[in-house]
Amino acid sequence: MAEQALRALTRVFTDQAPALRGFFARRGANDEAEDLVQETYLRLLRAHQGEGERIANPEAYLYTVATNLAREQAARRQRSPVPLEDIEQVAALMSPAEGVEDATERVQRREHMQALLAGLPTRTRAVLVMQYRDGLTYRQIAERMGVSPHMVKKHVVRGLAVCRRAMGDAT
Repeated sequence: MAEQALRALTRVFTDQAPALRGFFARRGANDEAEDLVQETYLRLLRAHQGEGERIANPEAYLYTVATNLAREQAARRQRSPVPLEDIEQVAALMSPAEGVEDATERVQRREHMQALLAGLPTRTRAVLVMQYRDGLTYRQIAERMGVSPHMVKKHVVRGLAVCRRAMGDAT
């Protein structure tokens, strides 16, 4: 019976997963939508495995969990914006080692990098700041931001690619 119920829950989740992705994306969690969908499923499975009552309406339960996750995500975003003054420190850390460059070139490159970082999505900028300024690992950043380490890596790769491309175009 338990295996049959698990299959039924998995079927409900499989049917609802695309709609859940859209649900999270409409609430501003575009980059985290897949992680949030997976977390919704995990919470459904945990509730099923618990000693409580059987879930009468799994679809409604999924959307209740999804709503709560979206609220938690929004609260985390509100709590942890990255101040723009931190960008200067990241820009300095990301610049290649300077040798013979004169002070004007260093200032121009730093200003360009600051503008690039300021133009990145907030979460990508936050990941770069936590990695380069604070020296945190992907796992530590993921815990602070409430996302998976894989999502942190995606933010780092995207952010650095944008910065490298733009810095290469500027030279």
